Amino acid sequence: MKYLDEFSDPVLAKRLFDDIRALTTKPWSLMEVCGGQTHSIIRHGIDQLLPDEIRLIHGPGCPVCVTPLEIIDKALEIASRPDVIFCSFGDMLRVPGSGRDLFQVKSEGADVRVVYSPLDALRIAQENPEKEVVFFGIGFETTAPPNAMTVYQAKKLSIPNFSLLVSHVRVPPAIDAIMNSPDCQVQAFLAAGHVCTVMGTGEYPALAAEHEVPIVVTGFEPLDILEGIRRAVRQLEAGEHTVENAYPRAVNEQGSPAAQKMLADVFEVTDRSWRGIGMIPQSGWRLSSKYREYDAEHRFSVTGIETEESTVCRSGEVLQGLIKPHECAAFGKECTPRNPLGATMVSSEGACAAYYLYRRLEAPKKEAPAGEAPRKEARKREARKREAPKREAPVANAPAREASSVG
Repeated sequence: MKYLDEFSDPVLAKRLFDDIRALTTKPWSLMEVCGGQTHSIIRHGIDQLLPDEIRLIHGPGCPVCVTPLEIIDKALEIASRPDVIFCSFGDMLRVPGSGRDLFQVKSEGADVRVVYSPLDALRIAQENPEKEVVFFGIGFETTAPPNAMTVYQAKKLSIPNFSLLVSHVRVPPAIDAIMNSPDCQVQAFLAAGHVCTVMGTGEYPALAAEHEVPIVVTGFEPLDILEGIRRAVRQLEAGEHTVENAYPRAVNEQGSPAAQKMLADVFEVTDRSWRGIGMIPQSGWRLSSKYREYDAEHRFSVTGIETEESTVCRSGEVLQGLIKPHECAAFGKECTPRNPLGATMVSSEGACAAYYLYRRLEAPKKEAPAGEAPRKEARKREARKREAPKREAPVANAPAREASSVG
């Protein structure tokens, strides 16, 4: 089990923690972009074992979480139609729309199916020519190529009853938007390794230079994340802001040219709304004019959708890294995985789901590493001795109790 054992080695992890402590002299705030990284951080308690000066901010990198409410409501509208077979990955079925979710639509009689690949939906379309088959295509650059390939195949095989409801988003414009926010507290990024496996690292140097922020491409196992943090802290302490690849076993500078070619053929870049964040220019994809006939929004003319977010859910602030999940009053009370108010509690990559699963129900109290607390206390005592004014010796006839209390 190479990548489970070798990249979870506690001895190597301790060395990396020691290196990070030795490097750190100032407070720094780092954002991990991907929700998969967030789950790994919370599961292994990495954030609690880092030096007090290092703060991890959870980014918006959960594709389920950032799918805009408007698209969810459009999916519900399309799935409710009697002539439609609506196909989706399972993690989208419980994402709440304005008033219900896909599970509820299915319970009302709609033909909603969980599939494991968009090609499964294409096969269903071939087997059911009398039905319109729609696949819910969401995600970052990682999941976009297989969805693009499916549309390409539908056109090539002349399958007219297949369409794609598109909600794909792109990471670099989101990083740019985060850094341009007046509330931004991020000083370095741990970029998502799987995104860079597809797209390479070519879009990041300009961002690092413009915003003077280190960007370290990072994997998902504990040692991957710690190495990413170590490199980011080293840059911050040195006043550097470059792009580093800490995930070379999967990522190279060019990415996957074949996947990028497919994306360029099937999709075109567009402005995209992110749930809880708002419109980010040039941050998404839509089907190009060449494949517009396979666009479910275009085919079903889904318009006039009025959305209504929960008034108590603060998932938007969680997605922007402004608060931690346990700072929301509804977290773990009105909002649970069984009864989620926002997408961050539904998704397997959502920050709220991670905090609930690993019982981070309130702000953690950091404990000093073994041996560190006594050293800190000793340093404090020495400092008090140096700063204390010199006192005269007690008078000879002073009570013994009073004399023993001096110092």
